[in-house]
Amino acid sequence: MKKSFLLLIFVTLLFSCGNSQQVNKSQISGKAQVYYNKAKQGDADAQCHLGWCYQNGIGVTKDLKQAVYWYQKAAEQGNAYAQLNLGVCYECGYGVPKDINKACDWYFKITHNDENDQLNLGEWYKKEAEEGLSQAQFNLALCYSRGIGVTQDEERSLYWFQKAAKQGHADAQFYLGEHYGTYDEDDEQAVYWYQKAAQQGHADAQYNLAISYYNGEGVAKDVKQAVYWYQKAAQQGHADAQYNLAICYHNGEGVAKDVKQAVYWIKKAAEQGDVDAQYNLAECYYNGDCVAKDTKQAVSWFRKAAEVGNEDAQNALKRLGYCGDVDAQFYLGVCYDNGDGVDKDSEQAVYWYQKAAEQGHAEAQSNLGVCYENGEGVDLNPKRAVYWYQKAAEQDFAKAQHRLGSCYERGEGVTKNLTIAVSWYQKAARKDYAPAQNALKRLGYSW
Repeated sequence: MKKSFLLLIFVTLLFSCGNSQQVNKSQISGKAQVYYNKAKQGDADAQCHLGWCYQNGIGVTKDLKQAVYWYQKAAEQGNAYAQLNLGVCYECGYGVPKDINKACDWYFKITHNDENDQLNLGEWYKKEAEEGLSQAQFNLALCYSRGIGVTQDEERSLYWFQKAAKQGHADAQFYLGEHYGTYDEDDEQAVYWYQKAAQQGHADAQYNLAISYYNGEGVAKDVKQAVYWYQKAAQQGHADAQYNLAICYHNGEGVAKDVKQAVYWIKKAAEQGDVDAQYNLAECYYNGDCVAKDTKQAVSWFRKAAEVGNEDAQNALKRLGYCGDVDAQFYLGVCYDNGDGVDKDSEQAVYWYQKAAEQGHAEAQSNLGVCYENGEGVDLNPKRAVYWYQKAAEQDFAKAQHRLGSCYERGEGVTKNLTIAVSWYQKAARKDYAPAQNALKRLGYSW
């Protein structure tokens, strides 16, 4: 089973984010009205404050999407507070789908802001944190944890996490659980706070709570409870929970064995990019375990896992390739050609493209033609390039038809012949292949 993981990354902090919506001015009051008027005029500080109002329901009805909208406006003007808030929106899923890459992008932008703006970030929350606003307490805890805008202080960070958690702030409860489980090695306290957050629907907390029940860490081992919480998190799209739930259904752990449910959940995890799920799903298809045997599907999922460096998947593809599976041979060529999950190796790419091309794989034939045309992994040989382009083009592969047309237009590897060039361009263009359409426009021909 997978281990619990830390959600915190880089400089985690703040609020929420969203899309523009029409606003009923009669529903805005107090400071929010002032901020709104200035925000509409493009004032970045007002936009950031207005986002905060929407996130916390201060003078307006709470609306995380509106919060995101105004944070975005301010962040794009370089407002460090808004950039931080927007990063946390993406990290925690406030008003937008979780997206760690976008979160990191916004955190990174903070480093390009004026130093004074960075130093004042922590002060932004102190007053409201001391007045008892849980979101401000949570944000301030993160500031102390990371040393953003305040001197780094783990004790103060824990203090404010606890303040927010005791008011029912689910993210604070989850972070406390992570703190106790990872740093203090107090599994019972970790479970206590995971439970609090999990009951509020926090998917990561539900997953970690399931892990605790499954392993008997901080709580009596109870695989049925583990399945219960895996199910809760899986239904919210938590890929690791989906994978572990699939394993439970497959093995009949804590739940009646159900291969259909096992396949359902492992597919869900695989489709989200979980490499273990992708590899195991590929094995299922290859061996006919729980699903009808389907080598094409197996190769497809092995490839996805191989592209991110899964050695078992790479070895499985090689095994299939050496056994003559044309799709595996082609995908191995692509992996070596692009350096997907393996060191880029043009000679190995040519080796596997050649294997697949000789079996009539059109895209492999086209890619092999490119290698010969450019001298990548093989000696430059325009005639061999034309040979393989012709093979693929005759199978109606648009990219090869365009490249073959280009060879005829330029007289590369073949006698120059504009009529034949146009003919191949037109075949590709009729398949909506844009480069061929552009070539015809350049030459003044239609398709």
